[in-house]
Amino acid sequence: MAAVNQYFDALKLNYLSVSSPLFLWKRPTPILLKIPLAEGRRRTLVSLQNEASVQPITPKTTTEQHDFTVDYLVKSCGLSLEAAISTAEKVQFQSPQKPDLVLALFRNYGFSKTQISKLIRRRPDFLTANAEKNLMPKLEFFRSIGMSNYNLAKTLTNDPTILTRSLENHIIPSYEYLKSILLTNDKVVGSFKRTTWVLLKDPCKNLGPNIALLREAGVTQKCLSLLLTHFPEAVMQKGEVFGAILRKVSEMGFDPTKSQYVLAVHALSGKGNKSIMEKCIEVYKRWGWTEDDILTAFKKHPNSMMMSERKLMKCMDYFVNQLGLPSRLIAQSPVVLFFSLEKRIIPRCSVYQVLVSKGLLKEDFSLTNVLLPREERFLDRFITKYEKEVPELLSFYQSKLNVEVEEA
Repeated sequence: MAAVNQYFDALKLNYLSVSSPLFLWKRPTPILLKIPLAEGRRRTLVSLQNEASVQPITPKTTTEQHDFTVDYLVKSCGLSLEAAISTAEKVQFQSPQKPDLVLALFRNYGFSKTQISKLIRRRPDFLTANAEKNLMPKLEFFRSIGMSNYNLAKTLTNDPTILTRSLENHIIPSYEYLKSILLTNDKVVGSFKRTTWVLLKDPCKNLGPNIALLREAGVTQKCLSLLLTHFPEAVMQKGEVFGAILRKVSEMGFDPTKSQYVLAVHALSGKGNKSIMEKCIEVYKRWGWTEDDILTAFKKHPNSMMMSERKLMKCMDYFVNQLGLPSRLIAQSPVVLFFSLEKRIIPRCSVYQVLVSKGLLKEDFSLTNVLLPREERFLDRFITKYEKEVPELLSFYQSKLNVEVEEA
């Protein structure tokens, strides 16, 4: 069946204004909608349902039903035969009517063929759901709070479980709670894109109590929003685990009014982050860092312990072996490790080396002075300023940018 065009566009959401900044959901009134068919004819939804009920398409045996489901999963959902056979053990249907409407719904909300295939493998039961009554209102709700079709499809493909929850009894109350903390839909959407757990889990279980702990510790609204928007999974931990992390961060001397505090909370949260941190520490020690150096770097920028081994090795190799800098110097300004080696570090440091070689700058320079300024500021301070002495410097810099980007 062809994609549903006017079918879903005709549905409009209605909200009731209330005294609070939150809204109540009003289920839309059912209406007859037309579905464009492959052969170019148009029939109403009711007409399609009536015809489906009299057409001799219903398999008569369990085996026939299983074969029909497998065939549909392969031809309409894009599953491999092996995946279709496995999936057919979890869901079976006798008619393409409901599955066709479900697939049309997801296509209408921007899901690609690959995303639909992945979605159905994870939640084959969606194929037997009521597309109009059960799935569409939830998708439309997420779109109404500002999620683009692209982000909606990407997020739900990775974890479609939220679509199994009640809109009125679970999704909207969870959304309202999260918005009461983050204040804007943009931040709620940002948090939801990171993990659907922020709306999937009961906020009274972990999220609410953990937010209370953050506020008791003195974390500001700005820092709280940063943590919930970018690292919401950190706040979804069990209360006793989260409380222990907050105590450790405070003992290390982090200021709860600064962003480093919540970045440290994120870095110390979860087994995955612990593994990444251990690998980073191992790399730094290979380059001669002491425990004090590692702690210094972590306190200046906790994300310096959240980097890939490959990225760290490439940057440290360039700073130490190409520029001749003491490795421990990087611990004083770990922010320089976050820049792109190809697009920023090498081109800018190459310019600096030219200026030093011509006696225009001293050798004992600060990496941050070269790497931190925005592009316009860097050009003014290190290229335009010396265009008379080194007229070819701009073209040299641009060639480094182009060469390094092509090799990246």
